[in-house]
Amino acid sequence: MQSFQTTYSYFCPCPRGLEAALAEELNEIAQHAGPAAALKVHNQVPGGVHCSGTLLAAYQLNLHSRIASRVLLRMAHGSYKNENDIYDLTLAQPWEDWFKVNHTIRVDMTAVKSPLRSLEFTTLKIKDAICDRFLDLMKLRPSVNTRTPDMRIAGFVDAHNYTVYLDTSGEALFKRGWREETGDAPLRENLAAGLLRTSGWKPGVPLFDPMCGSGTILAEAAQMVAGVPPGARRRFAFEKFTNFNAEAWLSIKGDFKPNPLPTSPTLFGSDISGDMVELTRKNLARAGIQFEVPLKQIEAQEVKPPMDADGKPLVGIILSNPPYGERIGVRGDRALPTEELFTQFFSAFSTTLKQRFAGWSVFLFSADLGLPKLMRLKEARKTPFFNGALECRLFRFDMVAGYNRREEAKPPVKNGED
Repeated sequence: MQSFQTTYSYFCPCPRGLEAALAEELNEIAQHAGPAAALKVHNQVPGGVHCSGTLLAAYQLNLHSRIASRVLLRMAHGSYKNENDIYDLTLAQPWEDWFKVNHTIRVDMTAVKSPLRSLEFTTLKIKDAICDRFLDLMKLRPSVNTRTPDMRIAGFVDAHNYTVYLDTSGEALFKRGWREETGDAPLRENLAAGLLRTSGWKPGVPLFDPMCGSGTILAEAAQMVAGVPPGARRRFAFEKFTNFNAEAWLSIKGDFKPNPLPTSPTLFGSDISGDMVELTRKNLARAGIQFEVPLKQIEAQEVKPPMDADGKPLVGIILSNPPYGERIGVRGDRALPTEELFTQFFSAFSTTLKQRFAGWSVFLFSADLGLPKLMRLKEARKTPFFNGALECRLFRFDMVAGYNRREEAKPPVKNGED
């Protein structure tokens, strides 16, 4: 039977490219988790971070991690030659100690360089092993529910080894429990959190998203300003575990102290679409944000730096996920092809940044690897990420007057001319 003194191995997957940011975040969680969680962060691997701790560590990780996609508890690990070895190792695990026969299950399988012929067949063997375990013990078997299962089981195989995990999270952790509507192709919340960390932004630093869409970046930043854990508004699979400790969970949930509400705004957003601005406003309210986040409907190429309480322009960080195709042309010239609109938009936006945002650090997240060329700016840094299967970059441009223009073939200019 599982115990709160036993140490378990966990794997926290994340969007590819965010492994270092996740490891840093997990170490911060470990510092505040308390000795009973015994949370230790181990190695990063492509796609996630290995760590260990008691079951209380799983509670802490699910509540506090903004970047992890899930928290997977390792049930077994061993070598295999065929699907029967995978069946046998799965069958040998005490699933009945973790959940009841009337809980529904779902099995997912991931493979890297595996010699197995069919992942579907292997997935079926894992499911059969779990069901057969219950049949042998109770003459009953759990039902499969692929849409809203009580318990998710994750299998992973590489060329030689098989690992089977019990998912402690349930729904993916990027589902914070507040989003009801989204714009087109919204950024996932855990990716937005990773971009905020990678940009170096911290609460108190002015942050502006001039293409805010449905407000994911702003909502993540606002919850960080408020000190609200990302998992505070949702439920988790571990709450259905057989020996779920409700008292310990309530204690962990009640342990965080929200930050004082800011006295003046530091988060700002705008979008070309009034519908998106309204949606951002609604999403911030659903996310429990109780302080002002000024929002405007304005084209990105027309924006100006936000002002402080004394009417002076602020200097801080721009972080945005520029839209693609249609949204750029919401109020643009519909007669122009999308590609030409795209080029015109980024040219105008770049001019605005150069003329109005000196001193700002600008971070743009895009799948268009040619973005710096479109902007006619030299990036200070580009960090590779994957948004799902899509390869992207987080481009950093430092708006230091006169330094980040790409060299252009044109005659020299006199002082004071551009």
